[in-house]
Amino acid sequence: MNYSKNESRQRRKVRIRKKISGTSERPRLVIYRSNLHVYAQIVNDLDGATLVATSTLSLAKSEAGLHCNKSGAEKVGMEIARMAKEKNISKVVFDRNGYLYHGRVKAVADGAREGGLEF
Repeated sequence: MNYSKNESRQRRKVRIRKKISGTSERPRLVIYRSNLHVYAQIVNDLDGATLVATSTLSLAKSEAGLHCNKSGAEKVGMEIARMAKEKNISKVVFDRNGYLYHGRVKAVADGAREGGLEF
């Protein structure tokens, strides 16, 4: 059976989410990638609460010339790490949300590591 690109991603997402979960000690860093923007949020799954969230959409309002490419995704990673440090979050579980660990997803992870998050 042939699945569409999004159906295949959803199936990978379910497999990943069976294994990882965010707690109060190690919340989950979730990436969502659309055609126009990259979104990142840190979630505590036990409480069902989003602790911190940012995106290229929100950063583009403050920074001129920010686009949804690798450099923009890296800035999202650095911003999510800065916001997490303000909330005293230093360790997270990385959830690539079914996307391949490549390109913009990898750039967000590298930016978050550079900003000081551990995963």
